[in-house]
Amino acid sequence: MRGPCEKSGESEEQEKEVAAEAPAAVRSAGVPEAEDSDTDSDSNLETEGTQELREPVKDTLYLRSCQAHGVVPVSRFLRQGRAPELNLRHRGLGPQGARALAPALSLNPYVKRLDLRDNELCGAGAKALARALSKSSSICDVDLSENQLGAVGAQAVCAALVANPAIQKVQLAGNSLEEQAARYLAELLLAHTGLKSLDLSYNQLNDQAGETLGPALAENTGLTELNISWNHLRGPGAVSFARGLGANIFLRVLDISFNGFGDPGASAVGEALRTNNVLEELNMSNNRISAVGARSLGRGLRVNKTLRILAMSRNPMRSEGCLGVLKSVRDNPVSALELLDFSDIQVNREFDDLASSVKVTLPGLCIKTDVGRVEYKKELLGVLRPSLPASVPK
Repeated sequence: MRGPCEKSGESEEQEKEVAAEAPAAVRSAGVPEAEDSDTDSDSNLETEGTQELREPVKDTLYLRSCQAHGVVPVSRFLRQGRAPELNLRHRGLGPQGARALAPALSLNPYVKRLDLRDNELCGAGAKALARALSKSSSICDVDLSENQLGAVGAQAVCAALVANPAIQKVQLAGNSLEEQAARYLAELLLAHTGLKSLDLSYNQLNDQAGETLGPALAENTGLTELNISWNHLRGPGAVSFARGLGANIFLRVLDISFNGFGDPGASAVGEALRTNNVLEELNMSNNRISAVGARSLGRGLRVNKTLRILAMSRNPMRSEGCLGVLKSVRDNPVSALELLDFSDIQVNREFDDLASSVKVTLPGLCIKTDVGRVEYKKELLGVLRPSLPASVPK
């Protein structure tokens, strides 16, 4: 029996047949092909009358494509109409379903957000969808999480994104991305200046991947939000990644929680915070940071002027480490911090006393510990809320 990620020998021929049928389907619905369209404004394809003809074209092409690839059509896509969001998550499309969907998706000028999370697309399905993503003029938000993309899928998707600067938000969480995939992700960071948000959480990006992504992050111009939590960034890779943060001048939100930065990584992040003057939200929870690493991080907090949110929960830094971080904040006259999260770390009376005195000079600062919990402001919840159910990575 063929697995969900295996490609049938007939697939390439089927794709060619469907591609050949596309112009015929367009002609049969009465819509002129793009290369033959009249340049006169009266026959412009963007007129209301012509737009109404695009839906039967899309549906006809999709049904033929499904028949060619031997898959059952997804009724939600046929009912899509002009809705700006296409949600097909958990549909079990597989590579064949992706191949069937891709040609019709290319013809849909209305979809802005495409959600294909958890569809077992694998590398083959990603390659088929990449053609549609590279040509789409409307899609700006894509969720391909939990699809077993691997390095092959990452290469195809990243190449498609580089070819389409209109796409601004991409989610690739839970796709078994390792150090080989990091090469393609680095190329994406270097080439795609329009990409604003990237989610790489719940993958297997390790220290070698960190050494690849760090320099790319330093050179990136455009990304404002990056989630790389629940990976395996540690050792030299974590240090290299943190150095990239120090040189970056666009990133505002960074989630590196549930990695293995440790004390060397925390020290490198501290150095990055000394020079970085744009980062506003940083989640470093569960990163094996001890009191030594916390004090090193504090050197950056003494001078940083932009960081508003710092989460360091579930680190083995004890009260001593929390105290060191809080002293650094106290000693910074231009600190912008609004939230310090030390939850699940036991603190002592000395910390409580310091926190009380700091609250006098910085009344807008919320300090969260396992004993002194405060309510988060509504706008601060997102950075600390995991995007997927928590599960310990291997």
